[in-house]
This record gives sequence, C-alpha cells and structure tokens, in this order.
Amino acid sequence: MRAPLLIAGLLVAAASVPALATSSEADFKTAYAAAEAAEKQAGNLRNQWLTTEAALTDAKKAADAGNFDQAIASAKEAEALAKASIFQATSEKERWKDMEIR
Repeated sequence: MRAPLLIAGLLVAAASVPALATSSEADFKTAYAAAEAAEKQAGNLRNQWLTTEAALTDAKKAADAGNFDQAIASAKEAEALAKASIFQATSEKERWKDMEIR
C-alpha cells in the first residue's frame, strides 16, 4: 500500500524539479513586469519603499548576468515588498485618526 504512494510521490517530485530549475528570460520578464506594476501602484499611493527598488535592481543585475533563477526570485521579492507597501498605504490611510489625541 505504501510503495505505490511512495513511487507516485517520487514521480511527482522528479517531474517538478526540472520545471523549477529551468527558468527562462520570458519567465523573468513576466515576474519583473508584475513587480514593476505593483511598484508603480505603490508610487501612485506615494508609498514606495527603498527595499523594493533594491530588489528590482538585484533582479535586473541577475538577469543581465544570465542567472534567471535568482532574477525571478528577486523580482518576486520586489513584488511582495511593493504589495506590502500598498497594503500599508491603504490600511493606514484612515487609521491615523484612531491615534489622534482628542
């Protein structure tokens, strides 16, 4: 009973490894575009973070060096940071009133 499950699990794991290890320039461009779009939205809210810009720069440098796995990881980090800054801007838009001394 366990052997078929173990074999199935190993086959799934083996099939997913090449897909993860072979990132392409197209994959990077997709991830980078998503990060840039989120950063632009954060800019429209006037809440861009320096760490997001640094992650975008790291992504671009890694892509220029041909390391698309690292470039995609940096682009995804930049996107997450930009989304966090968007969340901060929108959640704190009215919350400051709760801290006002009355």
